[in-house]
Amino acid sequence: MNKTSIKAVLFDLDDTLWAIEPVLVLAEQQLYAWLQQHAPAVTAQHTISSLRQRRQLLAQREPAYRINLWALRHTVLSEVLAECHEDVTLADPAMELFSRARNAVNPFDDVVPGLQSMKSSLKLGTVSNGFADLGVIGLAGHFEVSIAAHQFGTAKPDPSIFHAACSALDVEPAHTLYVGDDLTLDVLGAQQAGLRAAWMNRFARELPAEIQPDVVCTNLHELQHWLGLTSV
Repeated sequence: MNKTSIKAVLFDLDDTLWAIEPVLVLAEQQLYAWLQQHAPAVTAQHTISSLRQRRQLLAQREPAYRINLWALRHTVLSEVLAECHEDVTLADPAMELFSRARNAVNPFDDVVPGLQSMKSSLKLGTVSNGFADLGVIGLAGHFEVSIAAHQFGTAKPDPSIFHAACSALDVEPAHTLYVGDDLTLDVLGAQQAGLRAAWMNRFARELPAEIQPDVVCTNLHELQHWLGLTSV
């Protein structure tokens, strides 16, 4: 199918529209400092690393948490607070603090101008496995639909979450391009759901021979050029 048949573009969020690792590192540090002040028994027994391992073990044990990362973090906080004889209700303000820090992202320089330009000729949406709040971040107005796995109940690479976004935009999967950084969840997931896939490779990663995105780009300007929306 010719790329000119694309009527909608769906975006991943983390590491596609902004870099997430430095944000998560800072959010974890801020949360841990808060726990040191408000629940010192927890930090006396746990490090940032051990809490991360605890979340990983819970997600392995109970797969439902893999599609609700907010609930995963909240549950582990509640558990360790109880185990350390701290106030379990502290999990709520702790997660409020973490969520604020997690949403303090800095979109890449090409994101806002790219989205502003693209939405004049294409329907735009997002599909994410994370729990970023586009309203808080300030990007919600660029998208007609935004679907998050923890609200939808299914996560990428399940075809249903891609199809739900296409349906919400009233565009067939075959006429939709999905843009993301994860080769398995985003590229293969979208292609197996019948969409076309753009690999957003912002960090100079190597592309395995067995995976073939429809296009590889390092920013939204390159994506616009591939879509025929710009001349350079």
